[in-house]
Amino acid sequence: MNRDKEIYVLLTDTGTVLTKIIRTFTKDPLNHASIAFDKDLNEVYSFGRKNPSNPFFAGFVRENVRGDFFEESMCALYRCKVSQATYNSIRNQIKHFEQYQDLYKYNLVGMLGVVFNIEWERRYAYFCSQFVATVFERSGMSLVNKSPLLVTPGDLQHTPELELVYHGKLHSYAGCDAVPAASAFRTA
Repeated sequence: MNRDKEIYVLLTDTGTVLTKIIRTFTKDPLNHASIAFDKDLNEVYSFGRKNPSNPFFAGFVRENVRGDFFEESMCALYRCKVSQATYNSIRNQIKHFEQYQDLYKYNLVGMLGVVFNIEWERRYAYFCSQFVATVFERSGMSLVNKSPLLVTPGDLQHTPELELVYHGKLHSYAGCDAVPAASAFRTA
């Protein structure tokens, strides 16, 4: 298969109460997953807070990783080389989520299913890593050898399909700090 396109998976730790709770169960340092279409992180999508100050209003979001909500976040950015067909499929799925974003909710119940190893599917509801795994799987490329309903950000971190591009403070990479982004860029 010709893999000439790139899609990125961004894992972050925002330091919120919810991510701290998730960390107690997963033991993973990064507990939020997003899909990005460019290495500069201008186009990033996930399931999370629709309003950074309200954790109870969540669903499909286009994330502003340069905003205050991500100011202290640590991250790992991974590159995934995909075929043109896979890229187009993922793009089309994101367009669908955007078009019908009012239907989609955050799958908090499904996250509890992960804790108890129970596949708890809810229509129009996803948690962040379930969303990332589902979008890739529906495009014919499974990132993890398990149901998307049980995928954690830590599972994504350990898949051979993803290549680490950067690990560190998100705002240093995204050009938000005084340090130029190029000097903050590290390769694996």
